Amino acid sequence: MGTLPRRTFLAAGGLAGLFVAIPKAIAGVLGYPRALQGPMLGAPGPNHLTVWVRASGAFEVQLEVASDRDFRRIVQTVTTVASPEDDFCLTLRAEGLSPATAYWYRLRYDGQLDRFQFLPHRAYTAPAGDAAFAVAFGSCCRIQYDADQRIWNTVRALEPDMFLWLGDNIYADSDQPAALTDLYARGRVVPSLEPLLRSVPQLATWDDHDFGYNDSDGLSPFKADALRIFKRFWANPSYGQANDPGVYCRQHYGGVDFFILDGRYHRDPTEAPDNAHKTMLGGAQKAWLKRELKASTTPFKILAIGGGWSSAENEKGGDSWAVYMAERNEIFDFIRDQGITGVVCISGDSHMGELNCIPWSHRGGYDIYDFCSSPLAQMPAAKHTRQVPEVRVRDVWTRTVNVGCMRFDLTGATPTLTYTLHNDLGEAVWDPLVLTPDDLRNGVRTWDAKADPEELQRLERFKRGGGYYGFDPAKGWPDAPHYSE
Repeated sequence: MGTLPRRTFLAAGGLAGLFVAIPKAIAGVLGYPRALQGPMLGAPGPNHLTVWVRASGAFEVQLEVASDRDFRRIVQTVTTVASPEDDFCLTLRAEGLSPATAYWYRLRYDGQLDRFQFLPHRAYTAPAGDAAFAVAFGSCCRIQYDADQRIWNTVRALEPDMFLWLGDNIYADSDQPAALTDLYARGRVVPSLEPLLRSVPQLATWDDHDFGYNDSDGLSPFKADALRIFKRFWANPSYGQANDPGVYCRQHYGGVDFFILDGRYHRDPTEAPDNAHKTMLGGAQKAWLKRELKASTTPFKILAIGGGWSSAENEKGGDSWAVYMAERNEIFDFIRDQGITGVVCISGDSHMGELNCIPWSHRGGYDIYDFCSSPLAQMPAAKHTRQVPEVRVRDVWTRTVNVGCMRFDLTGATPTLTYTLHNDLGEAVWDPLVLTPDDLRNGVRTWDAKADPEELQRLERFKRGGGYYGFDPAKGWPDAPHYSE
């Protein structure tokens, strides 16, 4: 295709004469085929690499993968064409690679290397079997609030093997495709984030602010457009099912199955009565989840969604699982009744770092933990003063932005999952929570042994009718000493 796009641009609209007055060095750069955003790694696998990019025009884009930094040994080349119908976003997948191996990759645009990205990027294929690895995750990333987002320095230092975006990845709050597109594009060029996107596979679900308006649900007339744009800007392994649109998918990595759920596309309104008919997932997605969970044989099975799994937000204005309890309990009962082991939940949205537990051991199952990381780049909140989940395992974190990290080790005799939450300086804000498969099987009670003693004392005070934190915001300070002048 040569330099056709550049020549066409210069000739269009009578602009060619204008460029006579521009120095040749500058004129030569205009229209140069390149990446507008990206590259970004997508869904990983033992034998493939997935690379997303948004090109600067309608031309051929080629992915080259090599076993050496100098590209003397190119092992795979994949080519496709950027299309204006997809806003020049495309995903390329290099197959036939070796598991758990470092490769170098670069992209050519209309046959040319990007003159604004001189250096190639390094990526690793996923392990073929059980492994030791880390997965970081977070939610609520508002570039309008924080354009620098130094939390990504912490994420890179944690050296995750995969990153999960759990919704509110942008704050569009709009029914206009241009608004979503613009904010996705701006988010992809944050300097602190770009090195992570290029080197660590990224998977995502959404929540209300990147699905549509605040608290939007499956009645949104805009949802098909929102899904179309989401699929342009992410590189998940799949999106829903052939007969059921959505962003949900299953990703296997290192001996662990990750079930990334869609809590928006099929959601009933939050104000609907919470009964057996009310759904967050929709019938087809829920059937898919049950089927996939039953088929999974991994020691840990991670359920990822935007809103929290505990009962904490069971209040006016809440839109987490706390107002879809009938369906949540149906899923947890299914896990118990089918003898499915190893289920752990992760979530976002709350603008607080939380580590909660839903004790299902008293119902014949096992205790299900919910790791919540929020926000990545947004104002933290202090809603915990009025919210009480089933069990708080750790005190809430509201002082800074934060990111969650799950470290899995499946290489020893006993697989382990170690969870920590980190602030923007990298500090772990809690003691780690360590889980094994023996903690996550029917009949095993762990919540009181895993919870901080102070949280257990607060819970007991609440059960006796006192305020969880020693006071009740609605009634004043009944548990505080009285001081007189």
